Amino acid sequence: MPEVSNATRWALIIGASSGFGEATSLELAKAGLNIFGVHFDRRSAMAHVNEVIEKIKACGRQVHFFNINAADAAKRADVMNQMQEDWNESDADPFIKVVLHSVAFGSLLPYISDQPDGRLTQAQMEMTLDVMGSNIVYWVQELMQRKMLRSGSRIYGMTSAGGHSVIPNYGAVSAAKAVLESHLRQLAFELMPHGITANAIQAGVTITPGSSKIPGIEQLAEFAKARNPGGRLTTPQDVAEAIAAWIDDRTQSMTGNVIRVDGGEDIVT
Repeated sequence: MPEVSNATRWALIIGASSGFGEATSLELAKAGLNIFGVHFDRRSAMAHVNEVIEKIKACGRQVHFFNINAADAAKRADVMNQMQEDWNESDADPFIKVVLHSVAFGSLLPYISDQPDGRLTQAQMEMTLDVMGSNIVYWVQELMQRKMLRSGSRIYGMTSAGGHSVIPNYGAVSAAKAVLESHLRQLAFELMPHGITANAIQAGVTITPGSSKIPGIEQLAEFAKARNPGGRLTTPQDVAEAIAAWIDDRTQSMTGNVIRVDGGEDIVT
């Protein structure tokens, strides 16, 4: 069933202040969506966050950013309350058209080390799996309970080749990506009767504030660029433009997938 044509469309970008989230926020604003952004930044980064907000406003869109820990259940509920209050004050027939989960916050320690403090702990593993893997489920559950999603809504989570291959020191994040992909398949199955799709997006190696923390990222990027058929790295803009293209109602049957946006990088051995 197509979405109501006069509905006010919003995007909820979790991880909105940089990388894929920033690019997607701006691209969807250009496509006519208002933006709710969730981010977790220190005061030193707020100047850039405010620049992103002003760019969205310059597109003529409404925007509200929330600086919280996206994995905090109480903060998540507070954000939902504020979102609905904003709707009550200003919008007619609003709904969340796009949800993007793009949170890069996890441990980059090896599983095995001669030094006890140099290896991954149980707490670090569980935190990484929760924040980067399972967190999207809790956001979607809350959105559905509050009837903020409807037929035509699109849910995306950012994965990577690490979900099915080995990258040094990436073990916990790799596991989280595999968990995320599994959750999105389950969400796709359960949400299809509601006309809502869910997909994972596998970007190629991309230099973002999150990926720059991966040990050896420079060498990994050079290797990816050399094998990419396009001869370049994937950019956040590549992903943002793909998401903007997929908001069309004609993509309603595209769900439960891991969609590569990598210029063919992952098909080259």
